[in-house]
Amino acid sequence: MVDARPAVFLDRDGVINAYRSNYVKRWSEVSFLPGSLAALRRLSATCCRIVVVTNQSAVGRGIMTLDEVSEINRRLVDVITAQGGRIDRIYICPHRPEAGCTCRKPRPGMLLAAAAEMNLDLGSSYLVGDARSDVEAARAAGVRGIIVLTGRGKQTAESLSPDERATWRIVQDLEGAVAYILDDHRQL
Repeated sequence: MVDARPAVFLDRDGVINAYRSNYVKRWSEVSFLPGSLAALRRLSATCCRIVVVTNQSAVGRGIMTLDEVSEINRRLVDVITAQGGRIDRIYICPHRPEAGCTCRKPRPGMLLAAAAEMNLDLGSSYLVGDARSDVEAARAAGVRGIIVLTGRGKQTAESLSPDERATWRIVQDLEGAVAYILDDHRQL
């Protein structure tokens, strides 16, 4: 069996593209955050798997369909690929928060599924997100969590206790997260 590889898990909205409080419901609402495409290009040069893990409760709420989410994700990957980056896989949780599923962050279901399906080493992996639920999912899966100050990240960082601030890495944006990961994990 091939050795397990590290992964960089990424939340989508607020990390790669702009967060919208009323959901990203169509391609015309996607706006890549400054530097995110360059960061993904840089990360793509490593041996890490790049995996998007995104809660998309708009599906469970009947605001959009799985097909619409899939189309947004397909086009997102197309743009990233055209810019020299890559996304190896996208996992979504379509459920409402009250559904009690195991895949919705802060639960680690999407990360655990990716690890099993893609032979990932969670202990040497990272999750980059803008919400407390992202970092809590990272911790539950044994992955190092990084909070970006884009999207909901500033509010998330302000809500952290001193102990949480000491254990959760906080960076400006996806470029800062990638720089930290590459510095922290030189064998990539």
